[in-house]
Amino acid sequence: MNHLGQTRTVSHRNHAVLTPDTFVRAPLPGMLGATAIVHAAPALGAAFTQYTVEFEPAGSLGPAATQRFLYVLEGEIIVQDGRKKHRLPAGDYAYLPDGGSAISAAASSRVAVIEKVYQPLRGVRGPKLLIGDEDSVPGEPLMGDEWLTVRKLLPEDPAFDFAVNTMTYAPGATLPMVEMHVMEHGLLMLEGGGIYRLDDCWYPVTAGDFIWMGPYCPQWFGALGRVPAKYLIYKDWNRHPLTNA
Repeated sequence: MNHLGQTRTVSHRNHAVLTPDTFVRAPLPGMLGATAIVHAAPALGAAFTQYTVEFEPAGSLGPAATQRFLYVLEGEIIVQDGRKKHRLPAGDYAYLPDGGSAISAAASSRVAVIEKVYQPLRGVRGPKLLIGDEDSVPGEPLMGDEWLTVRKLLPEDPAFDFAVNTMTYAPGATLPMVEMHVMEHGLLMLEGGGIYRLDDCWYPVTAGDFIWMGPYCPQWFGALGRVPAKYLIYKDWNRHPLTNA
């Protein structure tokens, strides 16, 4: 317990770094035997919501009014689509187009959840339920750098209005450039650590930290330590920034 008021958590106009020592847990409507740590929400300035759910055995997640993406961090969950049940262990993920599928825990589990109001694209049908396994997704080097591997968990299909990837850095690997763009990000550190530049600030980050990056926030990452650094990252995608279509 910290009695001296010190933390690495910060919140600024266009970015935030949230560390586990400041996480507050509370149930969301419809949850049974589960609690949520809400990392990003409109109250922060984000156009999406991201949270981590901690399930007790047989705990369940309530329905959502929006599309939903799940990534299993620990344990195993069950996604029920009509009469069919999908069992998702750690490293598996699911895209749920309407947020109405029943979700329960087969054991004590932790799951990253991303929710966003869907932006339809004229002439394009919305995506359907998708179940995936990260290990089966081919890794691609980022801009030819073999030390930095990207796995795209959602198809590169205009039906999807956001993307979720994992990025794995060998020790010492870095992003090849400082990025600045219209997309916003939600980033959950999964393994290892390093240094993140956000705007004109530099932050040490490690597994368990969450980062929100607003549109046009300058950003860069370099991995430090003796083990790879890995994170799960969300971005809005495939829509015109003026019309959202």
